[in-house]
Amino acid sequence: MGRDDPGAAWAVARIGVTDGSVSPVFPTVREVLALDPVRHGAPRLVAGDVGLDRPVRWVHVAEVPDIATLLGGGELVLTTGIGLPADDAGLRAFIGDLADVGVSGLVVELGRRYVSGVPRVMAAVAERRGLPLVELRRATPFVRITEAVHALIVDAQLTELRATEEIHQRFTELSVEGAGPGEVVRQAAELSGCPVVLENLSRQVLAYDPAGESAELLLDGWEQHSRRIRPAGRTAYDADSGWLVTTVGARGHDWGRLLLRWPGGGDLAAGRRVLDAAAEDGAAVAGAPPTRLTILVERAASTLALGRLIRRDAEGLERQIHRTLLTALLDHSRPVDEVALRARALGVVLERRHLVGVMVRHRADDPAAEGGPAAEAGHPADPGGGGPEAGPARLRDLAEAVGQALHEAKLTGLTSAVDDHAVGVLLALPDPAAEERALAAFATALRRGRPDSPGRPDGPSRPDARCNGSARPPGGGVLVAAGSGVGSLREARRSLIEARQIADAARRDRRDLPIFRLPHVGLAGLLHLLRDEPRLQTFVERELGALLTYDAQHPREQLLGTLRAYLEQGRNKSAAAAAAHLSRPAFYERLARIGRVLDVDLDSVEACLSLHVALLALDAIRTP
Repeated sequence: MGRDDPGAAWAVARIGVTDGSVSPVFPTVREVLALDPVRHGAPRLVAGDVGLDRPVRWVHVAEVPDIATLLGGGELVLTTGIGLPADDAGLRAFIGDLADVGVSGLVVELGRRYVSGVPRVMAAVAERRGLPLVELRRATPFVRITEAVHALIVDAQLTELRATEEIHQRFTELSVEGAGPGEVVRQAAELSGCPVVLENLSRQVLAYDPAGESAELLLDGWEQHSRRIRPAGRTAYDADSGWLVTTVGARGHDWGRLLLRWPGGGDLAAGRRVLDAAAEDGAAVAGAPPTRLTILVERAASTLALGRLIRRDAEGLERQIHRTLLTALLDHSRPVDEVALRARALGVVLERRHLVGVMVRHRADDPAAEGGPAAEAGHPADPGGGGPEAGPARLRDLAEAVGQALHEAKLTGLTSAVDDHAVGVLLALPDPAAEERALAAFATALRRGRPDSPGRPDGPSRPDARCNGSARPPGGGVLVAAGSGVGSLREARRSLIEARQIADAARRDRRDLPIFRLPHVGLAGLLHLLRDEPRLQTFVERELGALLTYDAQHPREQLLGTLRAYLEQGRNKSAAAAAAHLSRPAFYERLARIGRVLDVDLDSVEACLSLHVALLALDAIRTP
């Protein structure tokens, strides 16, 4: 099948979905000149070669000089010239009008009006305006040219529709299957042939697919690079950077951005694979991405947002069906009276008891990160070893150890794994006075059964397991967190949630305490708990976004460090200048610049308090 064939095969090869090609829907002037009906006319380009890659939206035959008023731009005009003006001024006006309206090119058949060639004035004006001017030196039926080009355009548009339909079908399937963010991003990269990145509101990468390019080059310095990508609108193309960006969120709550790098724009050099694929077909890559890619990123973003909502609902439903009574208390998935009734049937009396929520978890989510001193002392960090089963295996092991500790301490209560990393306990005590004694007995029994528990003589509390005289950094061992005691089952959820929050925050605490309680968790711990909350990320962006963007654009200054030194030294400028290793005049000048960038008064206690909280929140967001 030749390239002049108006059938869909050439259009599919040129704008297919499966090969990742992203050529424009419309053929270019260069491609039209390569069609057999045009080549039959022995075409010769007279002027305007810079416009050969203009897309041809339609072909129009015209023999009157005032045709420009009837055109809308993008047409390839065919004429024999018999109705064109005879004077140079008229020809200049004719070519100028066509260029002004935005036609793709002008094709003149020689023989009827012009025998040896078009007038020089036409060629001169066309060259100056960048309008392709082509002579057909052999008589050619214009109808053959219009049929071939129009059929090509229609088939290409149908192919684009099929491509769009495949996009909708693919992402609908992903939504139904409950695909995770990684799979959605991978499919978007496969369909587009372009690198795709999913980030949160703090510009941290949640998932990515480099589409065959270097992941290191793609993600190197991502946060600073991302802050320079500031398109206008919810879905827009940033021509300076070459990224097509859309916001990800649902129900009025945005939580990230999906970015697709289009190699036709910006100063990007990494998109050669797509560019070369398009060049092999003789297709020109336009400066802006085609509409199909906009549809693709928006559908991918919708799938991501929907998937997040479905996973939340599915989690609650699965817990309601499969989780134990402890999880039912956490999720309000069963009435409290039903929980009490079923617990009593199990031999655990929860009515008229003093209840204390406890959470036991590993400091590290990754079993491979739990080597540490315990492993060095000959204690395996994870009984299950590595591999995909290591996490569930060590969680089962931890749950068994917690149950055994309850038995040894002669305590009663509900106990269960409440998520992928933590085991929860609801202690049922006879009275509040027994709380401290019961918790101490439980922690002691757990230490005896777990070599990686805090305070064990041959475990983390040994001198050789510490760093510079302080407790060893998080990354190994088990921690125990307890919430405040409550007097009724209806309040038990509050104690359990408090224990879970304390346990999450304590992962960053360097101390090895037998039991972590609420007073041990400060502001930094609270912000760490909220680090995935979009509202906290929005607060950080509102307070520090302008400064982070400034630092990204001026990497040598790094004003954020200056602000940090100023706030950490209690707004003592002399001490802060010394801590920042700057002279006082230089430090004062930087503070003034920070005030201008953020539009705040750094002498204001309230403003500095807000900035300090935002800095702590930024640290929490950046710390896994």
